[in-house]
Amino acid sequence: MNALQQFFFGNTILAYLAVIAGMLFTWILLRLTRRRLLKFIKRLALKSNTSIDDLLVEIIERFVLPYSYLLINYAIIRSLLLPVGLDKLLAAASLFVTVYFSVRLVNFFIQHSVVGYMEKRKEPGERIRQVTGMLLLVKIFTWGLGLVMLADNLGYNVTTVIAGMGVGGIAIALAAQNILGDLFSYFVIFFDKPFEIGDFIVINNNAGIVEKIGIKTSHIRSLDGQQLVMPNAEMVKSVIQNFKRLQKRRIVFSIGIIYGTSTSKIKKVPRIIQQIIEDDERAIFDRAHLKNLGDFSVNYEIVYYIESADYQIFMDTQQNICLRIFEEFENEGIEFAFPTQTLFINGNNKATKTSVADFATMS
Repeated sequence: MNALQQFFFGNTILAYLAVIAGMLFTWILLRLTRRRLLKFIKRLALKSNTSIDDLLVEIIERFVLPYSYLLINYAIIRSLLLPVGLDKLLAAASLFVTVYFSVRLVNFFIQHSVVGYMEKRKEPGERIRQVTGMLLLVKIFTWGLGLVMLADNLGYNVTTVIAGMGVGGIAIALAAQNILGDLFSYFVIFFDKPFEIGDFIVINNNAGIVEKIGIKTSHIRSLDGQQLVMPNAEMVKSVIQNFKRLQKRRIVFSIGIIYGTSTSKIKKVPRIIQQIIEDDERAIFDRAHLKNLGDFSVNYEIVYYIESADYQIFMDTQQNICLRIFEEFENEGIEFAFPTQTLFINGNNKATKTSVADFATMS
């Protein structure tokens, strides 16, 4: 017993053994807590429909238990009489561990909240991956703030450092205006969602499918196979036509018939076209009118809708309607008009009708 009362470095052997026993007991207690308590909480979480209990389990397992173990061990070690230098070192280490776990916990909450919110809105996986990349900037800022707080609590004067960072930040912002403009535009694209990956868009006569939305540029695959790399800032400034979000197409086209057509057939044309369009299940008839009397033909304007954004469906429908118009006009004896002019030959009053192509050949 007397041997245990001997002093080494200002503490008895018994005090050292008590510290070791306390650290061992803490380790065993936390191991049992992790094994038993977490299993119990996880079983309760499986019976629940909410994700809050799952979040609580993860926080306890990843942050609370490890930090508690280190904090309790620090308190046990502080029960010893330590040299001033070692005591300051342990205090600094404890502060570092506290800041480390605090920053990690804040970043965990931010990421879980943002990603959870997007999952509840059933956002596509690509957008969730994008926001995860954006959160990297938030995490870097949080770590920077944590390091400044750590330095301040360790007794360092951080006022000069913060002022220098402010001046440096202004200088960097002035030097990287274009990059920051593209970055801000990326945030605009992400939150406002004028287009997403897979959308077919047209910007400044450039058309294609969006393949990638990057922090600085976005990649578009054009119809001829080229990859167009466009700065985000330029895209945000331009008018963007997003055809994937087209709910229905409005199709307007015109036809013309010859002036020699009888009045009864001229009146019949709108009804013929209406019937053709109504027979097509993909098309919704709007109107068909005799628009005007042109120089070479009696002109009609036809309007109908297709409730689909698919360009292939639009072209198939338009082709079918045009072919049906040819068939019905052929059955009714209605002729399509070609550009014609009336010429007076040999100075008499006999008129001859000839096409512009024939006139060009004669001349």
